Amino acid sequence: MNRLKITLPAVLLATALALTACSSDGDSETTTGGGGSGNGTVTLGAYLEPVSLDLTAEAGAAIPQVLLYNVYEGLVRQNADTGEVEPLLASEWKMSDDGTKYTFKLRDGVTFHDGQKLTAQDVVWSFKRVTAEGSTNPFKSQMTVVKTVESPDASTVEVTLSRPSQSWLFDVAGRVGVVLKENATDLGTKPNGTGPFKFDKWNRGDSITLVRNDGYWGDKAKVATAVFRYITDANALNNAMLSGQLDIVANIQAPQLLEVFKGNKQFEVVEGKTTGEVVLAMNNGKGPLADVRVRQAIRHAIDHDALIKTVWSGYGTKIGSMVPPSDPWYEDRNGDFPHDPAKAKQLLADAGHANGLTLTMDVPPPGYARASAQFVASQLAEVGIKVTQNNVEMPQWLDKVLSKANYDLSIIAHVEPRDLVRYGQPEYYYRYKNPAVTQLMNEADTALDAATRDKKFAEAAKVISQEAASDWLFLLPNLAVIRDGVEGYPKDAVTQSFDVTKVSKK
Repeated sequence: MNRLKITLPAVLLATALALTACSSDGDSETTTGGGGSGNGTVTLGAYLEPVSLDLTAEAGAAIPQVLLYNVYEGLVRQNADTGEVEPLLASEWKMSDDGTKYTFKLRDGVTFHDGQKLTAQDVVWSFKRVTAEGSTNPFKSQMTVVKTVESPDASTVEVTLSRPSQSWLFDVAGRVGVVLKENATDLGTKPNGTGPFKFDKWNRGDSITLVRNDGYWGDKAKVATAVFRYITDANALNNAMLSGQLDIVANIQAPQLLEVFKGNKQFEVVEGKTTGEVVLAMNNGKGPLADVRVRQAIRHAIDHDALIKTVWSGYGTKIGSMVPPSDPWYEDRNGDFPHDPAKAKQLLADAGHANGLTLTMDVPPPGYARASAQFVASQLAEVGIKVTQNNVEMPQWLDKVLSKANYDLSIIAHVEPRDLVRYGQPEYYYRYKNPAVTQLMNEADTALDAATRDKKFAEAAKVISQEAASDWLFLLPNLAVIRDGVEGYPKDAVTQSFDVTKVSKK
């Protein structure tokens, strides 16, 4: 069988960088000096610039990467090392025996960046706003289980659920649970949080700058400034890092770039874990892909070992489902669809496509997506499926694919933790509708014990895999290069935040 050899030129390598580091206007003093006194600057970069700073209205991952935990906080958060839920704005919480009521106690002395004190009413308003009439919050489904939110006093919040939910507390540790000041406005341009960094400025097309919040209620940030810079040239990125202008190259999405740093004592190259499943999404709701046999044929057609080696330099993990190994209900489902082109052709013939078919693949900018798309198209061509690759920018992808489900195939990494539940939502852009799976999801979520939850989620994942609701190309690793003397940057990416609150520099 002919193998597709993918060559990634500089432009495509640059496209691959979902988060990379770059200099702050070439000012080496801001990136290498002052770290010991806590007055230095840590500079990171990202390929995908946010389309807005309102993480309550936009679904893009670029917004929480910058703002979650750095600027905005919730009652609870995910631990950067374990991913487990721990206190944040709430110093403690209690859950009722039946799993339907949570009582949170707020910390004392918390203020927003504008100087106003945090009260329980701010939490009530923030939570109700998610599902209020006219809400455009893309994650409001995570709050629909909430029956009431009340504040019996200024430091207590009581949340009553309509049913027990294993997912709810975990969900509010993320972006849907951020606490805003009551009646907050201008969220798209003027974030006002309670976190260890304040929003300073946004130079569109260039950078977002955060400055330390010296009035923060907890441990202060260890650097005075954090700059997220947006670049598209891979060669400039390498040169800047090698010449000492940069602090961190994080979440590299062009692994070929790592070779120049390996063996150099100035840098530490690390490979951490993520929850980012690279999904070959298939529109289950229309056209040939509504036929399970066509979807199964696609899964059989793809050699995932060869894909990881060709596209991602051998980095990454085969997962076979939407469940990463870090989830407690993980089961190895890689054996469900072994690479078998003959079986793929037979399934297509059974579905009435013995003479082949044509599909369109809408592909967003990240390098893992566009490089994988080339490989997948080559593999599908060998079994009679012609794929027309349509490269789109991220705002187009969010509108056309995520919002309107106007697509056949697409490739995107889903970094939201424990996102198997999306297959239980028939209107999500996968358009996967299986009442039995939705029922299993509900039974898992309402379970009062972890064993039942894990069993039900594993059963759902098995059905979703066997029905080939999607194909899961591989699990992204968190590849990073960290300069010697830079400490405290999370080496695993188990949350949606690029948390720089503990980063320090010698």
